[in-house]
Amino acid sequence: MPIRESTVNDTDAIFALYQRVAEMPGGLLRLASEVRPAYVAGFLQKARLSGLSLVAEYDGRLVGEIHAHCPALYSLSHVWTELSIAVDPATQGQGVGRMLFTDFMARVRARDDVHRVELIARESNQRALRFYESLGFRQEGRFESRIRNVDGSVEADIPMAWLRD
Repeated sequence: MPIRESTVNDTDAIFALYQRVAEMPGGLLRLASEVRPAYVAGFLQKARLSGLSLVAEYDGRLVGEIHAHCPALYSLSHVWTELSIAVDPATQGQGVGRMLFTDFMARVRARDDVHRVELIARESNQRALRFYESLGFRQEGRFESRIRNVDGSVEADIPMAWLRD
């Protein structure tokens, strides 16, 4: 499965991917109605300017995207943050996410300027938490009652980070 850096021409396909994933319960923090073109264009621009966005394609269709960026502060210039990944519901469980993450982290490790990569996951998404841990991320605490679910319940957000040895 080809994995490559995203381009401006991928914006519409990435938008459609994020909408499909957001329609799944717990698929993204945002609801499908909150995934807007400006949101996608914004994170892609940040990734292109100071980070990385990769896409995976299968049979001519974009089926996954991963991105993170560096905040525009000197004191955080060694950190890539807001790491997000979306895998098409039709291809979840087929290794797309692992391939994207493996390629992404290989590119991070090849850079001398990135010493920390951050992400946040819902506490109820134990599968994702285990997945991130298998990739070298570690839990760094809890944001209690930070996430409101569509049923009105609340749960913790779990901050995680990969640190260069």
